[in-house]
Amino acid sequence: MPLKFQLQQSLPELMQLETLIELGGKHLHSQILTHVSYKKSSYPLYSISMGSQEPNVPVIAFIGGIHGVERIGTQVILALFESLIRRLKWDQSLHQELSHVKLLFLPLMNPIGMLNNSRANGNGVDLMRNAPVDAVGNVPWLVGGQRISNILPWYRGKKGKAMQPESRVLVEHIRQQLLTAPFSIALDCHSGFGFDNQIWFPYAKSKQPIPHLAEIFKLRKMLIETYPHQDYIFEPQARNYMTHGDLWDYLYDQSLELNTTFLPLTLEMGSWTWIKKNPLQVFKSSGIFHPIQPHRIKRVLRQHHVLMEFLIKVTGSYAHWLPQLNKERSHADATSLWYTE
Repeated sequence: MPLKFQLQQSLPELMQLETLIELGGKHLHSQILTHVSYKKSSYPLYSISMGSQEPNVPVIAFIGGIHGVERIGTQVILALFESLIRRLKWDQSLHQELSHVKLLFLPLMNPIGMLNNSRANGNGVDLMRNAPVDAVGNVPWLVGGQRISNILPWYRGKKGKAMQPESRVLVEHIRQQLLTAPFSIALDCHSGFGFDNQIWFPYAKSKQPIPHLAEIFKLRKMLIETYPHQDYIFEPQARNYMTHGDLWDYLYDQSLELNTTFLPLTLEMGSWTWIKKNPLQVFKSSGIFHPIQPHRIKRVLRQHHVLMEFLIKVTGSYAHWLPQLNKERSHADATSLWYTE
């Protein structure tokens, strides 16, 4: 079977991404971070940026497809990406906005997993359990990360071994592109947990508050005030469950050694609602993690566009709202909201 036909059937997101890169033309800076191989074929891991290329501008990154079975995350990012590309043809205000912020897109970080409808990569490793980070506290068995076997889900990889190629290039690229910026946000798009749409921030490894708790609380406050009818639950991941090997815990801790503000967020799209409305989809290979029904897919692609546009504006305007932050008051309010039992 020709590779192009196989991709059209099993990995249309990759073909869509490459089509959009061509469509964006001179407005984009694209690169292939690495290739990953599987069954005599090779698959690229793309990074695409638009906006300012100056080293001192804030950066926002949109990451998807870390868990291959959660392809709706990749599709949400591609929907935003296409919208921005098409607006660049006529929207002068967007050109002005992008003159002082960089947008980074990493929409398909685990193409082999997506090709196989698998959470793990081609080596059976869960990339979001693969960082050299051990949780402290009550970690759920298996789900929180395990080293028993790659036959079981949530496999972390062998202890002491290097991270998987996909994890490694993601970490290196975020270090280079975001941790060198004065301010940055990362939004990692996932699906599959709960009925509600949730926005999580570190830590996953412990219930300890992060040093940038005040900034996170301010971000939540601005979102609620700007869009009072949004329905996101915004909280630390550890309030839901704790895990080993979280890549964002790993990168956030590294950012603390640098002169930067780095706010990693995870968008967890609640897929249980999709199952409740269409119970038969649990029998499909990706039914637990994907809307399946075309009208629901379109609704999800629209639903999170507002959040992503909001985060772009927050990132570009950080120099206005961040200095006004009352860190002591915001930290106290956040502690009362999230860390007081």
